[in-house]
Amino acid sequence: MGLFLHPIFTTRAHVFQIDPNTKKNWMPASKQAVTVSYFYDVTRNSYRIISVDGAKVIINSTITPNMTFTKTSQKFGQWADSRANTVFGLGFSSEQQLTKFAEKFQEVKEAAKIAKDKTQEKIETSSNHSQESGRETPSSTQASSVNGTDDEKASHAGPANTHLKSENDKLKIALTQSAANVKKWEIELQTLRESNARLTTALQESAASVEQWKRQFSICRDENDRLRNKIDELEEQCSEINREKEKNTQLKRRIEELEAELREKETELKDLRKQSEIIPQLMSECEYVSEKLEAAERDNQNLEDKVRSLKTDIEESKYRQRHLKVELKSFLEVLDGKIDDLHDFRRGLSKLGTDN
Repeated sequence: MGLFLHPIFTTRAHVFQIDPNTKKNWMPASKQAVTVSYFYDVTRNSYRIISVDGAKVIINSTITPNMTFTKTSQKFGQWADSRANTVFGLGFSSEQQLTKFAEKFQEVKEAAKIAKDKTQEKIETSSNHSQESGRETPSSTQASSVNGTDDEKASHAGPANTHLKSENDKLKIALTQSAANVKKWEIELQTLRESNARLTTALQESAASVEQWKRQFSICRDENDRLRNKIDELEEQCSEINREKEKNTQLKRRIEELEAELREKETELKDLRKQSEIIPQLMSECEYVSEKLEAAERDNQNLEDKVRSLKTDIEESKYRQRHLKVELKSFLEVLDGKIDDLHDFRRGLSKLGTDN
């Protein structure tokens, strides 16, 4: 910082000050995390906490033995500065940084107490020496000093002016060094701001990519829901096919019963024909049998028509069943492809989340 300020410890934190009106709410003193440092002031034999945001000094707090640094949360601490009539607060990025700052505060406070005690001892010693020399000086000497000539006054003022000039030169050198350090810190701060801007841009791009993945995931989820609905419809159609199968089974059984009945009728017809050949005298019965035979033939024809109709229904049912099986197979292939795409998309999304 300069010839008279030696750095002891440096960290980064967000700086806050208590609201002077309410004395309750915190007001941010820096827009972002800034450098906060402990310094030893050689000229005043004291310790300070100094923080600069750009060209503005936001903290210049001299540490006294009666100050206390209080941790109010895992990443926030505060201390009161009676000279500045305010309370400073620091927000750190981690609990470890807060702990290190608090430990350093305690060390510096102890050092400030020791320095104050030494300064007090020096003042008391100097005061004692002054009192002793005053008692030893004769009154005539004191009178001549008070009533001395202008030349004597000028000779006494010369060393004082030389000392003030020397102190002024030292302060100018310290100010020049401080300005150079401020310039260096401004360059450092600009670099950090550019880095922060790049990180912010990367974060925004990552957020946009995540939003795009979310939209794609939403689209795939909607597609999956649509496919599930389609599967439900196909399952319902399969249930209808099963019901058709049951109907076909019942029709087959009915056809078998009708065929058995037809065979019985044919057997009966054969018997009647044999009887008509063996017993020619029963012409009337033959006529009756003929009529019955015609009726049986009509019934047989009707049954054959029914059988053909049933066979046609069976063929149509089989054709519909084969068509539905083909559609179901095609849909299942499409569904497998969509499920594979969904798994790939989930793996990509998981990988993106891990990278972020």
